[in-house]
Amino acid sequence: MASMNKVILIGNVGNDPEVRYLDGGSVVAKFSVATNERYTTRTGEQVDQTEWFRVEVWNDQAKTVEKYVRKGNQIYVEGRLKTETYTDREGKERFSLTVRATTFQFLGSRQDGSDGGDYQEPAPRQQAAPQAAPAPAPRQAAPQPAPARQAAPQAAPAARKPEPVPDDMSNAGDDDLPF
Repeated sequence: MASMNKVILIGNVGNDPEVRYLDGGSVVAKFSVATNERYTTRTGEQVDQTEWFRVEVWNDQAKTVEKYVRKGNQIYVEGRLKTETYTDREGKERFSLTVRATTFQFLGSRQDGSDGGDYQEPAPRQQAAPQAAPAPAPRQAAPQPAPARQAAPQAAPAARKPEPVPDDMSNAGDDDLPF
């Protein structure tokens, strides 16, 4: 039986990354990401709900995170959930979920005004979308001969780049704040 453990987040970085260089030469960076959801209750009240995720990246990616990621940046993270067990100060066993990032991409723009393309990690691999069955052709007066070969299927269109987030949030209304 097949199984999958995959998480995709698009949100805002909640703290500057904590980076540690380990004795064996490995590097780990840890930071949090907040995602927001807005919904309306049955009574018509608008509710904003924020979820926080702990994210960790390793080695070369951790060095990139150390160099470029800052609190408030918008980021795309793809990875898998990892459960950690620990004992708290009172001796109780506790559980924690962490997203171990396998790929990430910076969204929005840098402080100098250029887009995030100069320092992105490779974009996550995109699978081609399944091709929809072609619509039936209108009836023609005379039958057409069948082509000898079919044309190669077209690749799926490239994913759209998200709209940039303004660097200066001071003029944004309360409803526009990311968290």
